[in-house]
Amino acid sequence: MLGRTREKLPVLGLGTWYLNVRPNEEIRALRYGLGKGAFIDTAEMYGTEELVGTVIEGRKAFVATKVSPHHFRRDDVIRACDASLKRLGVRRIDLYQLHWPNRRVPISETMSAMERLVDDGKIRHIGVSNFSVGELREAQESMKRHEIVSNQVEYNPLVRDIEGELLGFCKKNKVTVIAYSPLGHGGLLKDKFSGLMDMLDGIGAKHGKSGVQVALNWLISKRQVVAIPKASTVEHVKEILGSIGWSLSKKEAEAIDDARDYSVVSLERKLGFVLKSNGAWAGLATKGYSKNKETR
Repeated sequence: MLGRTREKLPVLGLGTWYLNVRPNEEIRALRYGLGKGAFIDTAEMYGTEELVGTVIEGRKAFVATKVSPHHFRRDDVIRACDASLKRLGVRRIDLYQLHWPNRRVPISETMSAMERLVDDGKIRHIGVSNFSVGELREAQESMKRHEIVSNQVEYNPLVRDIEGELLGFCKKNKVTVIAYSPLGHGGLLKDKFSGLMDMLDGIGAKHGKSGVQVALNWLISKRQVVAIPKASTVEHVKEILGSIGWSLSKKEAEAIDDARDYSVVSLERKLGFVLKSNGAWAGLATKGYSKNKETR
């Protein structure tokens, strides 16, 4: 379930960060995943909402997107949502998320706008991304009529910052954790992590699965956790979907749980102070991403 709602969110979604490189191929991949029951996650910052709009046109889909921190003022949130609705080609967004905290804007002002969007029928559920326990509490306590149903954070066998306080808080309060970069931006395939990958491949061999599928299965087997790997080809989507419909043994899951010697610090932790101090970076990131996309 999504948060405390009765919404049955699929355990796997498809991320769209840095897509729109080979649109036709990516559209086929996303539509394939959609047809197999996956949901789709995007963001105004990604520059892929129009691509997603093409993917979902005429199809039933659960779509999540995000508002950038430089749009956290009340009127800006409303305008950003309207723009996302237009790019996506939908009347209502299933899950609308705050992309990062922004300490320059009172969270009560931002959450008031998010509640207004629910009341106006423009969004169904409210989520956040990259929020700490304290930030989650503050955001929820500022709301009057609705609840935060999800927190999207980086989580994979390499990046495990959320294990402990944040994961525990989300489980206790029924806030769904949406794990982005569940394969560590491809980090699992790097030579320095070959020991971990060998272990995942070894476990997979017992189930007729790949190490990648084991890593995803390990994540989605956790209570209140779903994952959104990025996939740009049908073949990759098929591999991702092969991570569901079977289970690791308790011993196998515990072996991965205990493999913390490979843990690295997440991007959020590395850049957290800058990213969470203000929303100005988001505007620059959006412009930089769009410019980069044009040159690829």
